[in-house]
Amino acid sequence: MTAMDIHQILEYLPHRYPFLLVDRVLEVVPGERIVALKNVSVNEPFFPGHYPHHPVMPGVLIIEALAQTAAILSFKTLGDKPDDQSVYYFVGIDGARFKRPVGPGDQLIMEVSIVVNRRGMWKFSAVAKVDGKVAAEAELMCTVRAIEAE
Repeated sequence: MTAMDIHQILEYLPHRYPFLLVDRVLEVVPGERIVALKNVSVNEPFFPGHYPHHPVMPGVLIIEALAQTAAILSFKTLGDKPDDQSVYYFVGIDGARFKRPVGPGDQLIMEVSIVVNRRGMWKFSAVAKVDGKVAAEAELMCTVRAIEAE
């Protein structure tokens, strides 16, 4: 089990502000699971428009944060890092459920486990929690594909 700080996370994800949604990895067991966190700040760029009178983190961004967490787990499992010749695609979501709103000041704890990896297609079980209570959950499918020349 290894923790990762933001500098290490940046080596495993191509995302950058404002779309980098993983602040720290608390633990990762390659081939099995990962636990990461996102500190949700009132300064997030989506809050002024979602909703100004009662800021709520969009559900699609919670799912995206889980997918980014899954990407880190995939690369750690493969013993590899992303490069400029490929893209890690989010290709499917099953059973997405949103149980509670996530807002400014919350710490989103993301727990992702590998369900299966067949021929480069990864399936994960993913749960996001705040204060130990489920905020969102889903099964995610992801894959790495080479970037084709245009």
